[in-house]
Amino acid sequence: MKQIRLIIADDEQLIRGALVALLELEEDILVVGSADNGSDAVALAKELQPDVCLLDLEMPPSDGIYAAEEILAKVNTAVVIVTRHARPGVLRRALASRVAGFVPKSTPAEKLAMVIRDVAAGRRYVDPEIAAVALNAESCPLTSRELDVLRLSRAGETVQSMAKTLHLAPGTVRNYISSAMARLAVQTRFEAAKIAWEQGWI
Repeated sequence: MKQIRLIIADDEQLIRGALVALLELEEDILVVGSADNGSDAVALAKELQPDVCLLDLEMPPSDGIYAAEEILAKVNTAVVIVTRHARPGVLRRALASRVAGFVPKSTPAEKLAMVIRDVAAGRRYVDPEIAAVALNAESCPLTSRELDVLRLSRAGETVQSMAKTLHLAPGTVRNYISSAMARLAVQTRFEAAKIAWEQGWI
């Protein structure tokens, strides 16, 4: 029997340990590594070349989707995202990033094992309830640069540090902030960032 080589990344040690223990009970699944953050997950995936990566969505330094993008750009693998809170726009971001599976953390271990088998075989799986929420969600009205500045605003960066991070002039960063605020009809960049996060756009 060919085993599916799996990496698990979750910043909550209890949940990560439980996932490792439960999935290792499956004869055809072999957990080859685990990580507590996205950066380590990317490094592990590059080193171990697993068949499937199981990534928590709410995981530092940014989130599981950014880790998935980095992994999928460098490793021939499938990624499954697990989440406690499925914000409306997150599924769209995940699918655009070529994530193969998207499931809630309440998924029973037996079902999760089936999803891992499906994505390892080249199929996709999206939890039906999450899919229904995503279908009813508003599409994102912001540009990629506007999302960039709101993401950094939410992280607490100043206009000057954002300009340095994004390789833009401070005035250009301010313009993106202003346009994002106008599109979302709010008074501050922090309000705009809060809305963008709640909708799952960042």
